Amino acid sequence: MAAQPYDEPPRRADPADERGDQPPPRSRSRSESRTLSNQETMASDMPRRSRRRGQGGPPGPPEPPVKKGGGGGRRGWRRFVPSWKIVVAGVVVLTAGMFGMIMVAYANVPVPTTVQAEATAQQSTIYYNDGKTEIARLGMPRKSVEINQMADSVKDAAIAIENDTFYEDSGISFSGMARSVWMTATGQQLQGASTITQQMARGYYDGLSQEVSIERKIKEIFVAVKLDDTLTKDEILRNYLNTVNFGRAYGVEAAAQAYFGKRMTAAKLSPEQGAYLAARIQQPAWEPDAPGLKYRFNQTVKRMAELWPEKYGQLPQPAKFPKTRKTTTSNSLGGDRGYMVKQVLNELESRGLTRDEVESGGYKIVSTFDRKLMKAARQAMKTTMQGMSKEFHGGLAAVNPKNGRVLAFYGGDNYINDPWNEAFESKKQAASAFKPYVLAAWLQAGYSLSSYVPGNETVPKELPGQQKGGITNSHNVGRAVDVVKATAQSVNTAFVSMAFALPNRLDDVKNLVVAAGFNEQDMTKDIQEHHYQFAIGSAPVTPVEQAAGYSIFANAGKYTRYHVVQKVEQNGQVAYPEQQLSKSVIDPGVAADSTVAMAQVLRNGTAAGKGLGNRPAAGKTGTNNDENGAWFVGYTPQISTAVGFYREQCRTENGKVVPPLHSNCPITPKGKASKKYNLNNPYTRPFEVSLGFEGAGPPTIAWQRFMLAAHEGKPVEQFPERAEIGTPENIVPSPSPTPTKTPENPFDDGENPFDDETGDDPDCLIGCDGDTGDEPTTDDPPPADDGFPEADDPDVAGGETGTDTRAGGPGPVNGRLEDQ
Repeated sequence: MAAQPYDEPPRRADPADERGDQPPPRSRSRSESRTLSNQETMASDMPRRSRRRGQGGPPGPPEPPVKKGGGGGRRGWRRFVPSWKIVVAGVVVLTAGMFGMIMVAYANVPVPTTVQAEATAQQSTIYYNDGKTEIARLGMPRKSVEINQMADSVKDAAIAIENDTFYEDSGISFSGMARSVWMTATGQQLQGASTITQQMARGYYDGLSQEVSIERKIKEIFVAVKLDDTLTKDEILRNYLNTVNFGRAYGVEAAAQAYFGKRMTAAKLSPEQGAYLAARIQQPAWEPDAPGLKYRFNQTVKRMAELWPEKYGQLPQPAKFPKTRKTTTSNSLGGDRGYMVKQVLNELESRGLTRDEVESGGYKIVSTFDRKLMKAARQAMKTTMQGMSKEFHGGLAAVNPKNGRVLAFYGGDNYINDPWNEAFESKKQAASAFKPYVLAAWLQAGYSLSSYVPGNETVPKELPGQQKGGITNSHNVGRAVDVVKATAQSVNTAFVSMAFALPNRLDDVKNLVVAAGFNEQDMTKDIQEHHYQFAIGSAPVTPVEQAAGYSIFANAGKYTRYHVVQKVEQNGQVAYPEQQLSKSVIDPGVAADSTVAMAQVLRNGTAAGKGLGNRPAAGKTGTNNDENGAWFVGYTPQISTAVGFYREQCRTENGKVVPPLHSNCPITPKGKASKKYNLNNPYTRPFEVSLGFEGAGPPTIAWQRFMLAAHEGKPVEQFPERAEIGTPENIVPSPSPTPTKTPENPFDDGENPFDDETGDDPDCLIGCDGDTGDEPTTDDPPPADDGFPEADDPDVAGGETGTDTRAGGPGPVNGRLEDQ
């Protein structure tokens, strides 16, 4: 049987064939290829059969043609490489996009206008009252100056070593910028190769952080370019040199003084000194003679000579490394300085000028402190306290009674070790040094010095609020004494009775002392607690309050609030003037007659023989119960001074007495670290104990020493004459047969005004058989229970056994409230 031809399966009609517009095939191969393609399509529509056929099966369709060389287009990695046309187009698009983004970002970065507070912060200086002698400098060591106040050498040196294209560039250096970005990105250096404009922008204006990031660096570049357009080169350089850190100081003016002496200025810097400061900019922490600093100094001088050969070409190579002043290791607040600074800052704070503002405002603060008198106060107290243990505390304050200026004080030995200021912070019972205010209230009420007051018991005998037996004296002065003798001999019964006899009783005394500067809350509280013992000094006061309070007697009845600041200047203008708030507290005649009575204290009273020679002076002693506190407050027409002493013993919980550390009770054993003891659970606590002396002892001696030194070279001023104010108001009948004669002139060395003709000794006041009156007389022994307040009696000054630390205010209410 003959072989049959292979029948081609029918194919679908081609639309092109139906249209009759199909062009003839170009070649047989293309037609066959099309036929095979159609067959494959049809075959793909039919059910698939297994390809495992017998050898006699029909042949499969032919394979598609293959190009010569075995390739069908790009194979392997080449097919991922774009053509150069695409590369060029992409670069153009990317560049344009980046440029557009940069322009948008540049346009959105504002020109900075807000200056960093730290950039213009300048230290303030506190001076003594002469306005020339420095006490201390506070805050940022910087002083801004104008560009014409800077030597060319320091300006040229900074440009030479930091940015030699400063005058030509537009605020940025492209080579330096690339180097800076690379070093920042790799973390090699925080601020590498920035221009002076960039450094100024970063250190002078707000808005640029100090973080290590490319974003911050780009923003810094934009700001620098804009600043270069808006500021002159001199303005940029001025801001830069006034703010840059030179190590010991910020700004070239302060740095010149810090390294080359207080009299040096930026305008006087030599080329070598200017190069030295410029070399420090890169590493401000370098030691003054560090090898790295010396190398950079030489590089600076070399670059200066290269850039300006006509100016610096003759500088020696290597140039002579300049000598710098040595830094002081002592604390600037040591000794008295810290106490003075603290009081100045406290006063300024009360006026609205904070410490932060002081430390950054560049103020010139003139205090009221007299340098000579500050030394005199320290000398008087240190000499008097020589030999006393650290348990003894003493404070002194001296005030000008005419204007309220605190001239001097002694607050402690060293502020660094003991910042507690005894003169301003230690509130202790005033004791008998408070009695002159009762005297002034008595005279102000219209009663005179010639009045007779009780000498041995109060009138009434039992006072409201006092314990049975009332208040008595520790010495016998007779049944009746006049007011002058009562003041000179510090008679308790007299002053309590005088206070009771006032129209408004204790309120009259309280109103007077509040007007004289004492704290009203303290006074009110003390009256509530101690009633009529308020009249003999149970209220807590500080030495400076007492010194200022006695000013009403020295200044014709006027009180000026004590203060420690004369004036505060900023940029040559007075920013805070002196506050001299004055008012009349008592009449001038009252002040004059009060002085007459207090003058007798130093003449023949409790402090007899401890006056100021031929210079008129007046004052009053004060001693608390058990001698826990002792005072002397006295004055001349020029100076009013108060001295107070007390003693604190440091005891552990089991009663062990431990020596103080720097006058403070140790919080931990020997001041060392402790897990058991802390501020809330201290190792020891202070307890006030007896001084062992009275107000007429060390307090009066220290007062006398200071006042003699303070009045050296001053003219002798007299007190006003006795005014004979008021009329006699005898609380008790006058003694028989004759009243005590009071002299017209209390400073007359003639007849003793207290001579009652009871003995041959004209200075004998009481007990003329040899008893000095310092102790209760033996002729008149006190009764078994005389009612005198004892330390363990309740409701009296000596009845409280608790104690307060110095920082907690007044110590235990524990006062004898009289002088012997």
